[in-house]
Amino acid sequence: MTFIASRNCRETSIVQGRRWNERDRYGNDIYLTDERWNHITEPINHPEMLAYEDQLRQTIRSGRRKQDALNPQKYRYVKAFDNLAEFNTHIVAIVLFRFTGDESGALLPNNYIVTAYQKEIG
Repeated sequence: MTFIASRNCRETSIVQGRRWNERDRYGNDIYLTDERWNHITEPINHPEMLAYEDQLRQTIRSGRRKQDALNPQKYRYVKAFDNLAEFNTHIVAIVLFRFTGDESGALLPNNYIVTAYQKEIG
C-alpha cells in the first residue's frame, strides 16, 4: 500500500486505485476506488449510474446519512435529484467507515463507498 500525507483538505490516505475523494457534511473524508466504480456500473449491477457520477459525489458531500442498525461501521447516504433514470428520485451510497495503519502504525480513517444505486423514494 502507498500512503501520502497532505496538510490541506485531506488527511493521510491510501491512494492506490482511488478514483476521487469527497468530504461529507460531517467532516469525514470518503473515497471511491476504480474497482468499486467498475463494480457499481457493471451491466448486472447498476449501469444507470454511469451518467450520474457527479450526483454520487454530491450525495457524499451533502446527502443525509443514517447509520446501519446491525453494522455500526456502515452508513447510507441519500440525496434527492431530478431527472434520474426511470422513475428514480434519489441516489443512495453505502459507505463503510474503517481504519488502516500507516507505516508508523498510527490508525488513519479509511472510509470508502462500497456501492451506490438509484431508488424511487416517496
